[in-house]
Amino acid sequence: MGEGRKISVARQVATVGLMAASLECVKLALSVLPNIEAVTLLVAVFSYAAGWTGVLATVVFVCIEPLIWGFGTWVISYALYWPALALLFLVLGRLRVKNRVAITSVAVGMTIWFGVLTSLVDIGLFSGRFDNFFHRFAIYYARGAAFYALQVASSLVLFPLLFRTLTEKLKKLT
Repeated sequence: MGEGRKISVARQVATVGLMAASLECVKLALSVLPNIEAVTLLVAVFSYAAGWTGVLATVVFVCIEPLIWGFGTWVISYALYWPALALLFLVLGRLRVKNRVAITSVAVGMTIWFGVLTSLVDIGLFSGRFDNFFHRFAIYYARGAAFYALQVASSLVLFPLLFRTLTEKLKKLT
């Protein structure tokens, strides 16, 4: 029985590693296209289909990112956003939510939240001032609106097309 447990743990560790590597690879592969991203899709798929294994892979991804890209305010946003996204899709998976519109709406809503969160963190940490905070936030957010729109478009296209198929395939593998 002990040996079977070791195999199960080894398989889970390998799965977490492969998922985290997939997140990093898809991010690097798409980094030549500004704000076109599939990390949101993969985090959602991994957490929805594989539960806590997907959440753990997301945390590993968040830990790997600053080792590659260095540290900045974005690390705070990543540490808050990606695990929250993973946990949200873990809950959706446990509740067996399958409605394509609902899944896509959650993904789009979270993608919008990512832009808001990163802007809030950047304004709060870079300026060190809190007078006219929301005015400065609005200006900062508006400057990135085109990039945020591309992120939202990525989710609007990828989730209806790929989420269901990828989760079904992953459930068969795990």
